[in-house]
Amino acid sequence: MNNFARFFLILGAVFLAIGLVLVTAPKIPWLGRLPGDILIRRKNFTFYFPLATSIILSIILTVLINLFRK
Repeated sequence: MNNFARFFLILGAVFLAIGLVLVTAPKIPWLGRLPGDILIRRKNFTFYFPLATSIILSIILTVLINLFRK
């Protein structure tokens, strides 16, 4: 039962973090518009791949997870 409760606490914290990111993301002007993000626009086609943004968010999340694990 202890593992079950811990799982739901962690799941709730993850949902809280995702909600905070969704609420605050539009207020961060550089998020998603970094140099290194790929944007291709044609007449009837738009392709966007946030490569640099994904790498930076991955590094930040890795550091945060490692800090909380110890």
